[in-house]
Formats: sequence, C-alpha cells, structure tokens
Amino acid sequence: MSQLRAVLWDMDGTLVDSEKLWTIALDELMVRLGNPMTDEIRVALIGSNKRRTTLILLAHAGIEPTEAAILDLEQWLDNRMAEFFHTGLPWRPGAQAALRSVRDAGVRTALVTSTERMLTELALNTIGREFFDATVCGDEVDGQNKPLPRPYLMAAEMLGVDPADCVAVEDSVTGVTSAQAAGCTVLVVPAEAPVPPGERLVLRESLVGVDADLLAGLLIPRLV
Repeated sequence: MSQLRAVLWDMDGTLVDSEKLWTIALDELMVRLGNPMTDEIRVALIGSNKRRTTLILLAHAGIEPTEAAILDLEQWLDNRMAEFFHTGLPWRPGAQAALRSVRDAGVRTALVTSTERMLTELALNTIGREFFDATVCGDEVDGQNKPLPRPYLMAAEMLGVDPADCVAVEDSVTGVTSAQAAGCTVLVVPAEAPVPPGERLVLRESLVGVDADLLAGLLIPRLV
C-alpha cells in the first residue's frame, strides 16, 4: 500500500503570497518596455520560470529577444524582486501551520520552486530553512522547468523517495502539470487563477487545517 514518504512544497502563491509582488514587478517592467501588461499574459506567467517569463514579455512588447535584451530584463527583475523579498513575505493562510505540522510528524519535505536560488535564499529567511530537507530552484534543473516533471523528479530523487509516495502542494496549472507528470498526488490551493480538476489532484480553498494525516489520506492505494 502507498504511504506518505514526502511532501513537496511549491513556494510562490502556495506558501507565501509573493505572486502579488511578482505582479507589481511585472507591471512596472511592462510600463518600462512601453506595452502595458494584459490579464491574459499575467495568467500565462503564473508559475513560470524567469527565462520563459522574459521571452514572453519581450514578445508582448515587440522587442527582439537578443541576449542583451534578455539579460537586461532578467537583471531588472532580479533587482526589483530582491527589494521585495528583503522586506519579508506574507504567508498564505494556513501555510506556516501546515509546514510545521508535517515537519513535526517526521515526514520528509522539499521546496520545489521556479524561483531562482538567489531569490529563494531570501525567501527562506521568512519561510525558514529548517522546514526542508532539500530545495530545488528554477536555475538548477537544466532548463527543464515546470510544467516539465524534472523539478519534482529531482526533489524526490534528492529525498530518496518514489514520487508516487509524495504529495506535492501547488497553486497553479503550471506547477500541477509538473507534479502530475512526475507521478505525484497534488493538493492544489489556487492563488491567482483557477485550476481545473484532474487526475491525482485534490482542490482546497486554503491550507488551513492541512496536516500530515490529511496529506497521507490523499494517496491512492497501490500494489507494491
């Protein structure tokens, strides 16, 4: 039978309410580029990694994606988001208690984020490094970012567990797609955009009341 071996946590929009900060930065950036953000583009960027985000924004602004243009936007985003992350990040409802409950139960954990290592380290000043046995960041997966399965496969490998015995906690279609493709069961609490129902996916309105027992109960029994 399946048993919960690990919980794999997304960060932005799942544990901390940082998607709104990304929205501010991206809106400012698009004003700088002379082409205001649209709702369609914003939704497409939820859960995205920095390089994909940069390419989408350049295309939306009608700017040729030269290496210089890409690096300029990425550096601007890094600097602006670092300003936000330095000031501390607001928790999503129930997230801190859920993290602590899973940790206290002795279940292994990993942080699996599309955010790059530099900003993730700043975020961990708020979240707490002690909650995670491993972290996988957006610049550590050889370009195979969410929605591809590599980030979650890498996290499970680092923890020495089968993805089928893991629950991933996500907020976006991009993240859910990645976790499902890796073979995880997914608990999803949508943040900035709806997430449709799907296989091995459980929807909740918040992380309030989530603990290790609840997460273990999401796993589908299987033969071993």
